[in-house]
Amino acid sequence: MFKINVLFWGFLFMAAVSFSASGCSRFGTPSKTSLNSDENKIMTDTTTKGTNLETAVFAGGCFWCIETLFQDLKGVEKVESGYSGGTTPNPTYKEVCSGTTGHAEVIKITFDPAVITYEQLLTVFFHVHDPTTLNRQGADAGTQYRSAVFYADDSQKAAAEKVIADVTAQKLWDDPIVTEVTKLGEYYKAEDYHQDYYNNNPTQGYCSVVIAPKVKKFYKEFKDMLKDNVK
Repeated sequence: MFKINVLFWGFLFMAAVSFSASGCSRFGTPSKTSLNSDENKIMTDTTTKGTNLETAVFAGGCFWCIETLFQDLKGVEKVESGYSGGTTPNPTYKEVCSGTTGHAEVIKITFDPAVITYEQLLTVFFHVHDPTTLNRQGADAGTQYRSAVFYADDSQKAAAEKVIADVTAQKLWDDPIVTEVTKLGEYYKAEDYHQDYYNNNPTQGYCSVVIAPKVKKFYKEFKDMLKDNVK
């Protein structure tokens, strides 16, 4: 059941404006009421982790970008880059980039629902990439860069549909949301060099020019959702 605080949605709406033509994030300037106010903290005072971890699989363009954002959220135990939604068994990065396997670049998030909920992860997801561009995020074009939520069960499906309906009603985006909501099938972990790519390659061109500004903006707008060791 979708239970995100209405105020939280309101403040996210006020803060969400276009940030970069290259896609991948949409963070705006702070509203009069900060996103980091006490009302909007996402279980930041939780000190005891639950034992039942869950997973979420999202596709929102290049996995290097959204991987580094989600791994800094409190309650997220691990973020892994991979491929899902296609038909070719054990696809390679080169094959996925060809657009012939049907796979999307995805991240698999392992999280503690006692700290951050699936619905809250979805909320972040729909604010850090452009869900209105079909098979594209900025300059990255092709079905491998499509926006998608790969749900594990009916509960996740219902949550995704509810979040999309709410974002649409709030007119967060000028154009219709085209995010694919699909049952999770086979998931394949991406090659090792893709894992934690931004942190391992901060001076690489795409990282320094495209990802770094988005990370900085994310840290500012979602401060109280970040892990204590994130600066």
